[in-house]
Amino acid sequence: MRAVLLYGTAGSLVLTAVVAAPAGSAQTSSGRAERHGTAVAAERAAKAGIRFGTCSEDQDGPGTLQCGTVTVPLDYAHPDGKKIKLTVSRVRATGKDSKGGKDGKGSVPRQGSLVYNPGGPGASGMYFPLIGMVPEWKRIASAYDLVGYAPRGVGRSAPLSCQDPKTLRKSPTQSPTHPSESYKKERIARAKAYARGCVQRSGRSIRHFSSVNNARDLDVLRAALGERKLTFMGASYGTYFGTLYAELFPSHVRRMVLDSAVNPDPAKVWYRNNLDQSLAFEGRWADFRAWIAKHHKAYGLGRTPQEVQRSYERARARLAAKPAGGKVGPGQLRGAFLQAGYYDDYWPQRAAALSAYLKGDPKPLIRQAGPHRDGVKEQENSKAVYTAVECNDAPWPRSWHTWDRDNTRLAHAAPFETWDNVWTNLPCAYWPLPRTRPLDVRTSPGELPPTLILAAERDAATPYAGALETHRRLSGSTLVTERASGSHGIGGGANACVNAHLDAYLLRGRLPAPEATCAPHKEPTPAP
Repeated sequence: MRAVLLYGTAGSLVLTAVVAAPAGSAQTSSGRAERHGTAVAAERAAKAGIRFGTCSEDQDGPGTLQCGTVTVPLDYAHPDGKKIKLTVSRVRATGKDSKGGKDGKGSVPRQGSLVYNPGGPGASGMYFPLIGMVPEWKRIASAYDLVGYAPRGVGRSAPLSCQDPKTLRKSPTQSPTHPSESYKKERIARAKAYARGCVQRSGRSIRHFSSVNNARDLDVLRAALGERKLTFMGASYGTYFGTLYAELFPSHVRRMVLDSAVNPDPAKVWYRNNLDQSLAFEGRWADFRAWIAKHHKAYGLGRTPQEVQRSYERARARLAAKPAGGKVGPGQLRGAFLQAGYYDDYWPQRAAALSAYLKGDPKPLIRQAGPHRDGVKEQENSKAVYTAVECNDAPWPRSWHTWDRDNTRLAHAAPFETWDNVWTNLPCAYWPLPRTRPLDVRTSPGELPPTLILAAERDAATPYAGALETHRRLSGSTLVTERASGSHGIGGGANACVNAHLDAYLLRGRLPAPEATCAPHKEPTPAP
């Protein structure tokens, strides 16, 4: 799940249940040996600390950014076995509150470290601490050391690889809404080869790259930072192993923010979560088309969402026949517009590029949708971590018939993302290593300090049902909902109401009512 509003549109759609874990597969990953191993690793990390210093050349940033490493076991059941190092970054709390007095020089007491994870799986948070320079984050940056890190497998943290990066960004590519049988067979072969490649290039130790180990790593990082209790903010996938942390280490939590929550229901992780995501993206694509239609005067793409859809399909057909610049085909077009499903900041740019392309100018579309060769190594690494974590985390259907039946049905209701989501996740059907059963996260009253959950009602990447389920499972939590909006990751963003709740919680420990709402943030303005 690369990353809710499913109930109304799902209707009578019936999807096949995930099959049980095959005989002989690993069961729950919270065993006694792993718990002991985590405690041993955390104790060692607390003694060693983190030697922060100048960041390496490829981690270059402003002088305030410091970098270091923390050592964790590859396998927590064997804390004296092989170790790996995770890279960590930090910017110290400024201690200055820009709103602290008439001269803007009020002081703020330090509250410790705020550790952040941006999601994925496969994303790095190494540059997160720089966000303290953004106005919406300055008050939090005054009180907290902002700490980011690259999770296991990501970047310089024992990096994973599943294929030669040079083969990753082939373009142009097709993206059939209803693929033929021959196309499906080709993608099945590629998925099998990719799954084999993960083990061939990264070794069988890749089985230790999982969400539950990410949660354990987080506790070792807490100890290495010298924090008795953790203050954590996770976005998207970061919310999932945040909930695992809450289940495994509830007494180690100080404050926890879960922004755009993944559904932690074990029955959803990860196959059904991806089905739900595909359906939710259809709703967000409809929102985008309605916005374009509202601004027909600016873009000329249609006065109704249906007319906008026809404009998009004309572009798809034209790109299939003749890729723009020789490198932007239907696959690149869909990828660019999928980004607009995550963030409405992209809407003006994408609409303007589509309009220009249909009027004879392909340059804006090539700039926005074309492959970027510079980051291909990072993209391959991110994809490898994503695949390893999701495949290791849970049972997946092993029969292609199940995938084909479920997604053929779903594509009739949600054609925009369904099949491309299948191809992203299909290696998990052929994963050659044991899978685990997801933890059943449930905290009792008083077991966990009050947590803050943030969610946009029309988020497609992590559908809103996930926030509701997380709220239900974490006793004493508060859910803040941004109504009628769909941006992914809303904390510290465009909504002042959401940010006020975030600040009140992190700075003063104050929460609103258990279920609070915010009006939607302002819609984007059309680009000239």
